[in-house]
Amino acid sequence: MKFTSKLCMVFSALSFAFFNTSHLHFAEEKQPDLPNRTSITISAVGDLMCHAPQFEYAKVSADSFDFSSTFREVKKYFDSSNFVFGNLETVTLGKGTKYSGYPFFNSPDDYIASLKKAGFNFLFTANNHSLDRGETGVFRTLAILKKYGINSTGTFASQHERDSMVILSANGIRFAVIAYTYGINGNYLSKGKSFLINCISDSSLTRDIQKAKLCDVDFILVYFHFGEEYQREPNSYQKRMVQLAIKSGADIILASHPHVLQPVQFFKSAGKIDTGFVAYSLGNFFSNQRWRYSDAGAILQFKIVKDAVTKALYLEKFNCIPTWVYKGKFDEKKQFVILPAGNSTNYDSIFPQGAIKLLRQSFNDTKYILRKYSANLQLNEE
Repeated sequence: MKFTSKLCMVFSALSFAFFNTSHLHFAEEKQPDLPNRTSITISAVGDLMCHAPQFEYAKVSADSFDFSSTFREVKKYFDSSNFVFGNLETVTLGKGTKYSGYPFFNSPDDYIASLKKAGFNFLFTANNHSLDRGETGVFRTLAILKKYGINSTGTFASQHERDSMVILSANGIRFAVIAYTYGINGNYLSKGKSFLINCISDSSLTRDIQKAKLCDVDFILVYFHFGEEYQREPNSYQKRMVQLAIKSGADIILASHPHVLQPVQFFKSAGKIDTGFVAYSLGNFFSNQRWRYSDAGAILQFKIVKDAVTKALYLEKFNCIPTWVYKGKFDEKKQFVILPAGNSTNYDSIFPQGAIKLLRQSFNDTKYILRKYSANLQLNEE
């Protein structure tokens, strides 16, 4: 981590109108990058919850947990990505504290270790549960993320960190990442500690995006934690903030909080990249919310290509892998397993038929929701 003279925090990688994408073509990757052509691939998911049944199923001994089986079927989708994003909707106070789920989350450090092992290397930490365990929870969670080599933004250990701009870089492509939450469940920050959590406001959004532009980035990615829980359509507030972000200069907008998927919509970026998009809610990637729509999520994967000569950037490849969370017996023990929902026949002989039926239902639900604004959005059906 370093700070440049422009207060840019750099992590190296391991018309504003919306438009119809019925004629938008994302080229398939047919050849490796040429000398004058570089690229990065990004994967993004929604909420990474940790309810009590999740850590109870992962318990190995008195204070040891192993969540690795949860990600065994989806890890392959992250392996080729330069960056893997998700929303960490919990905090970690460490051994000797009582672990808990909703409404005040406190998860084992092993949960963070398993996320790292699964492939996550960047987590958003601004959400309504950021302050569940007070200021101590914010500070310690940031320390544990750093311990496991996971970068983050949205909560901060100092005013200096809050005032700095997070820049990610890989293969000669640089982009800024900014994250906000609509609120913190009615909790309050101590006087002089407003830097701890990034809360949404028109002024901070426009100011931060303008600051990002000064950092010589290729594009700007904004994460919002907002919306109405369990609603499959964005509300007027979400739409207004997205429009403000686009007008200010955001190129890619990811979001969560409703705990269900909401549509993806493409727009003509005013920046260096040809096409931007907003994913209004990426839903739950891992949770114990077992009802329809909340037990499903998605992995968005997109490739951004840069022409080293012209400096032009292109959204070349955009793909969606629908996912569904299985809870039950697997390998003769109780487990949570995140499953790709595209081809349920892969699991016909492994999981109960009741689970397969729900898996198929979630795939059809996901297809309908995500394609609502973009009829030709590609979904992985493998």
